[in-house]
Amino acid sequence: MNLRGYISSASSLSSIERCRAGFIDLCFVFPSTYSGKVFRVTLVTLGGCLILPLLVVFFLLESPIHPELLSLNEPPLMSGCYEPNFKLREAQRLFEDQLVGPESIANFGDVIYTGTADGKIVKIEGKSITVIARLGKPPCGEVTNLVSAGQMVGGRRLSFVNDLDVTQDGRKVYFTDSSSRWQRRDYLHLIMEATADGRVLEYDTETKEVTVLMENLRFANGIQLFPDEESVLVTETTMARIRRVHVSGLNKGGMDTFVDNLPGFPDNIRRSSSGGYWVAMSAVRPNPGFSMLDFLSQKPWIKKLIFKLFSQDMLMKFVPRYSLVIELQESGTCVRSFHDPHGMVAAYVSEAHEHDGHLYLGSFRSPYLCKLDLSKV
Repeated sequence: MNLRGYISSASSLSSIERCRAGFIDLCFVFPSTYSGKVFRVTLVTLGGCLILPLLVVFFLLESPIHPELLSLNEPPLMSGCYEPNFKLREAQRLFEDQLVGPESIANFGDVIYTGTADGKIVKIEGKSITVIARLGKPPCGEVTNLVSAGQMVGGRRLSFVNDLDVTQDGRKVYFTDSSSRWQRRDYLHLIMEATADGRVLEYDTETKEVTVLMENLRFANGIQLFPDEESVLVTETTMARIRRVHVSGLNKGGMDTFVDNLPGFPDNIRRSSSGGYWVAMSAVRPNPGFSMLDFLSQKPWIKKLIFKLFSQDMLMKFVPRYSLVIELQESGTCVRSFHDPHGMVAAYVSEAHEHDGHLYLGSFRSPYLCKLDLSKV
């Protein structure tokens, strides 16, 4: 091979090697570019699969609630009378798993009565539970129907008849109708919707007439006669306050605020032996801290979206279980408070009923009653 041939061969070899190198580079570059495109397409597809259903839910699916814009004051500091403690954890659970949501309590002597979420009225004597009536259609037991759910009063249907109190002479029964739109089982819908369709009504046991005394309350809940029986205290749950509605006397037809800006959302209210009132709350407005209901009060569109995506039962799993009972003086000033952060012993408290030195705690959801010895707290 002459020199020219050698050089030619060498050039050809170099060209072949360069081609091979180029081919190898192409093999590495092409799959890399292809993989990047596949990744981007996959990412966009997954994003579309996630976002599209949300857009459909947001724009097309009807929300079961139609919330109103609500203005709440900044929650009071959890200090002083509201200082957190663990005193409710001193309570004893009674009849666990034998009762379903014993929400409200009454006593005649040492006999305790309660109504449960499954429609039973039970009598408790010592360690014995007796079902004395079952409500429903038709009712079972010795039941006299005074006012019917679904009855039209004042142009609106009674849908969520809630709490009541009776005058000493038995002539008048004052009661709350929490909503003309929602029923008891839809309580979270009512709280989140925040509509002012709650009412206070009067039933006359002699004339059998039902009269509307006050309207436009946001979740009218617990009710308690004032000592002079000329007014009733009504917890307005959604607004975290207690209203005083004048039902007789010179101020009849009027209403004022008894306590405003409570540290939680009040349920039932009952007299205390000191002449004041016990108020039970199953959800608080922590300050310092974060109150979800306060945050959402200014954002109706978020409320709508939440109820499009989740059921009430699902949402209840995210509600912090913080039980709070406060005692108010007759003037409305806080005297003391009992707490159970996280609801370890007393969860979802709805009422605090005092009897014989003890506080009996009802619950709209828990499968038990609680009994707290007041001498130990």
